[in-house]
Amino acid sequence: MGASLESSLAELTDIQRQAVEWDGGPLLVLAGPGSGKTRVLTCRVARLLDASRDRRFRILALTFTNAAAHAMASGVANLVPGLEGRATIATFHGFCAQMLRQHGVHLGIKPDFAIYSQPADRQAVLGDALRRSGEHTSDAARRLLPWIDHLKERLVEPEQAARHLAATNGAAAERASQVAHAYRLYEDELRRANALDFSSLILEAHRLFAYPALVRHYQTAYPYWLLDEFQDTNEAHYQLLRSMAVGGFRDLFVVADDDQAIFEWNGANVHQIKDVVHHFSCEVMQLSTNFRCPPAIVDTANRLATFNRSGMPRHPAVAPEPTSSHSHEEQIQYLEFESDREEVSHIANEIAQQAVEQRAATAVLARNRELLNELHNEFRKRCVAAELVMRRDDFLSPEMRWLVACLKQIVRPLDTRNMAVLITSFERFANTGMDWGTLESRAAAEGVTYLSIWTQSVRDASLPDSVSKLTDSISDLASGSIKPVSAIAQVIKHFETDDPDDDLKEDLSAWHRIDHKIRGGHGNLSLDHFLQELELRSKEPAPVRGAVTLTTIHGAKGREFDTVYLIGLVEDILPSYHSIKTEGDNGGTGIDEERRVCFVAITRARRRLILSRARRYRGWKKTPSRFLAEMGYPDGGPHHSAPRSIG
Repeated sequence: MGASLESSLAELTDIQRQAVEWDGGPLLVLAGPGSGKTRVLTCRVARLLDASRDRRFRILALTFTNAAAHAMASGVANLVPGLEGRATIATFHGFCAQMLRQHGVHLGIKPDFAIYSQPADRQAVLGDALRRSGEHTSDAARRLLPWIDHLKERLVEPEQAARHLAATNGAAAERASQVAHAYRLYEDELRRANALDFSSLILEAHRLFAYPALVRHYQTAYPYWLLDEFQDTNEAHYQLLRSMAVGGFRDLFVVADDDQAIFEWNGANVHQIKDVVHHFSCEVMQLSTNFRCPPAIVDTANRLATFNRSGMPRHPAVAPEPTSSHSHEEQIQYLEFESDREEVSHIANEIAQQAVEQRAATAVLARNRELLNELHNEFRKRCVAAELVMRRDDFLSPEMRWLVACLKQIVRPLDTRNMAVLITSFERFANTGMDWGTLESRAAAEGVTYLSIWTQSVRDASLPDSVSKLTDSISDLASGSIKPVSAIAQVIKHFETDDPDDDLKEDLSAWHRIDHKIRGGHGNLSLDHFLQELELRSKEPAPVRGAVTLTTIHGAKGREFDTVYLIGLVEDILPSYHSIKTEGDNGGTGIDEERRVCFVAITRARRRLILSRARRYRGWKKTPSRFLAEMGYPDGGPHHSAPRSIG
C-alpha cells in the first residue's frame, strides 16, 4: 500500500473507515453535509484498486456533475498513482455516452453521434420532423417538447406514450395521441441525423441492457459500483441502475442524503432512497459527524430538518465535530431591512470592506437570480469583483460559436442546421455578406461539401489576412492536413491576440478550462468524441480570482465557503410562491423540498452564516419565512437592521 493511501486511511474516523472497507453486500451510506463523503468514496475506490493490483477489473463510480467526477478522479490518482486508469469515474450521462459509443450499434446508433443539449436545437429538430409530416405550426415544437421530455425522463418509449399519458396524467385521448405521434417523429428525426438529446443518453443506455450479454459484460468488467448523490436521481437513473444490476448484482455502494434532495422539480425523487434500500436489501450506515460547520450552524440545520415529513425515517441528528476548532466568536447573524434595496446595499457594503482573500471565501446565496442580479450591480458600483455563477450550455461570443460549428461540420458534413449557425456566427464578427441559401445551392450544383464551398467563398471575398488565416486553419483541418489539436490552437491563439471583447474573453477562459479537463480525463480523443464531451459540459468561465461568489442555492450544491450570506428569507421567495400555492397537494412535499433547499444553503458555511430578509420586495410587503421560526427565530428575528447573533 502506498504512503498516500495509508496516510489517508489513517485519517478516517471509525465509521468512515468502516464504510471504506465494507464488503458485506449492498450498502447505503447516509452522508450529511460536511461528513466527508467525497473522502470516503475516493478512499474506497483507491483501496479496491490497491487491493487488486494484479487484477484487470474496473471500478465504476457515478455522480452528477463533472466537477464532482473530476475531484474524485484527481483524488484517486493521488492516492494510487498508476492505477487510476482502472477506475471509470463519470457523470451518469457521461457514462451512458461512453456506453453508447461502444455498443450503440446494437440500437442503430453510430459511435460519432451528435448530442443536442440546446433547447433551440431540439425544438428545430422537432420542427423539422413536424414539417416533414405536414403538421408544423409556429409553436408546435415549443409546446410538445416538454411532453416528450417528461416521457423520456420516465423511460417511456413512443409506442407506450399515449397509454402512459392517459393513465398517469389524465391526458385526453386526442392530446395523448398527438404527443405520442410527435414523439415518434422526433425520435425518427434524431436517428436520421445520428443524434441524441440529453434524455436519450439514459433512455438508449437503458435499452442496451435488454441484451443479457451486455449485462454480463458490465457486471464482470465492473464488479464494484459506487453511486454518489443518489437523492438526486430521477426515475430514469433508477431504472437504468436496476436494468444494469438484473440477476442479483450485489456490490453496490450508494451515498445519499435525503436532507439535501432539492431537485424534485427536475424529476429527482427522494423516495428512491427507500426504494433502493428495499430492492437491493441494502444495509444502512450513517456518517453522523459534520466536519464543515461550526456547532451553531449544525444545531440550526438539525432543527430545520426535523420539520420535514418526506424522505427516510429520521436518523440520528448530525453532530458537529467533537474537537471542533471553531472559536466562540464564530456565530450565526440575522439581519432585517425595510426594503430589498437596503438589503443588497448593506450586504455589498459589508463585503466590500473585507480583504480580498476574505471575499474569495465568501458567497451570497438566494433562492432565485433576481436578488443576485441586483447585488451584482451593487458590487460593480463599488468596483468589487463578484462572480455571478450560472450554468451556460453554449458559448456567448460569435467567434467561439463559429469555431464549435466548424468542428461539428467537419464531423457531420451534411448538417444544414449547423451550417446555418456557422455562417450566422461568422457574419457577426467578419461581415462577409454571405447568404446561406446561395451557398447551399452552389454546394448541391458543384457536388462538394457545404464547408468546402463556404471556405472557398471566404477566400474569394478577399477578407483581411487575419480572417483568412482562421478559415485556412479550418480548411486544413477538414482536409486532414493538420490535426485537430493544432488547428484549434491556431484559431484560439488568433482570438486571444485580436483584442477580444468581454464575451470572448470569458469564452476563451471557459474553453481552456473545459479542454484541460476533457483531455486530462480522456487523453487524446477523436474529434467526434471531443465534441460529445464538450456538449455535456457547462461553458462558464474559470472563476475570477478573489471574487465574491453569487449563486442560487441549487448552484451552490456541493460547494462550501468560509462565510455564507443567505438573503431573501421571506414567504413567496424561500419558500417559493409555487410551493406555498400547492402546499395542500401531495402532502406538502413542495414545502419539504423548499426546506431542504434552505438546509443546503445554511450548511455551505464553514465559519459564519448571515441570514437576512427585508419587509418589502419590489414594494410588496412580505412576511418572514417560516423557516426562520423553525431554525429558532419564533418572531422572524428582531425588528431592526442591527445583526443579532445566536449560538
